[in-house]
Amino acid sequence: MSNIAIRVDDLSKQYTIGLAQRRHDTLRDQIMDSLRSIFRSNGHGSASGRKCSGASNTIWALKNVSFEVKHGEVVGLIGRNGAGKSTLLKILSRITDPTTGRAEIYGRVGSLLEVGTGFHGELTGRENIYLNGAILGMRRGEIENKFDQIVAFAEVEKFIDTPVKRYSSGMYVRLAFAVAAHLEPELLIVDEVLSVGDAAFQRKCLGKMSDVAREGRTVLFVSHNMLAVKHLCGRALLLEGGCTVADGSSEVVIGKYFDNISTCNSTSLGERTDREGDQRLKFLAYQLLDSCRNEALASVSAGQDLSIAFRYESQNREPLKNVHVAIGINGKYDERLTHLSTNVSGEDFAEIPSKGVIICHVPRLPLLPGKYSFNLFSTVSGEISDWIQNAGAFEVVYGDFFGSGRLPPQDGSSFLTEHSWEVRSTF
Repeated sequence: MSNIAIRVDDLSKQYTIGLAQRRHDTLRDQIMDSLRSIFRSNGHGSASGRKCSGASNTIWALKNVSFEVKHGEVVGLIGRNGAGKSTLLKILSRITDPTTGRAEIYGRVGSLLEVGTGFHGELTGRENIYLNGAILGMRRGEIENKFDQIVAFAEVEKFIDTPVKRYSSGMYVRLAFAVAAHLEPELLIVDEVLSVGDAAFQRKCLGKMSDVAREGRTVLFVSHNMLAVKHLCGRALLLEGGCTVADGSSEVVIGKYFDNISTCNSTSLGERTDREGDQRLKFLAYQLLDSCRNEALASVSAGQDLSIAFRYESQNREPLKNVHVAIGINGKYDERLTHLSTNVSGEDFAEIPSKGVIICHVPRLPLLPGKYSFNLFSTVSGEISDWIQNAGAFEVVYGDFFGSGRLPPQDGSSFLTEHSWEVRSTF
């Protein structure tokens, strides 16, 4: 028997963009619209007369992706937003077809993709559990043996006979994960949807996936939480622009991921397209400055007074009111280390000019030497204005933070904390 659980061979997926897809109410409407599109494309019925004007309205979400996953492997799938991760999982879960290439799956598949897939909204939680089990080919008795475990894990006992369309997103994800993990698929596919749940449930899910892996089942895990990928997955694949650019041990591939982020961050913030918000306030560029001398920095010393400056402009050229800005600083594995916020510091801006520079001052930067990245977030009058993940990166180098010429060992810690010692004869 082959030891292969997934075989992907030269897989590509193309989408048409910029065109609204017409909804068909009847089969007759669909057939007639298809015929009209043929005559629009080729008025004379000749293949040579077909216009190519639509070619520019396509995008390759995946391009020539090939890899194999063995039974019992736990593989992380990482990459920036838009890299093609979710598209690949949809193909492997048989939700969408590839444009070219082939994907072979050996064994029953349990998938947890974006919220809204896998369940029928009109059915209750109980009915959806049995429906998913039947789709996986399980007998009713097998499902009944797992039912109580699923409900207890999802913590939805009071709502199990309520239609899932009335569930909150958190309840929905809890039940969907519990179903996917407990109905014993040979292959468990999990997308980033775990971010919907609270921290305690995320830890619970990661623990369950570890259990699934120890049972010898195959797990394909997509996440932006590099620490979770490192701990859970022995192997990782890195997608960039729809192509596989790295495949190997999770630690090595995660390092490649951050190297790619550093390269992308050389792009001006104003040119970044992977952002969210209405961009009434739009970040254009950033610079690290020495707070005392107001000089640009290539790297920052531990304990140095740092200023992070962002140039911005208003899209409508008018002053901006009720502005909130936040910076999330992340560590080596993209784990959140600290949150710098005008709201937390009590310094939200009542009004700022239509363009200028926003500066965050960080006295005595308390970070150990290493590489760090940051996310950038803003709201205007309560609405998200600009949100860029991995907006920038910086390196902290040695600095005499304590005035002793020494720094603590980098054994998993990131922060430096001022402290002193003394001896007394009694409390």
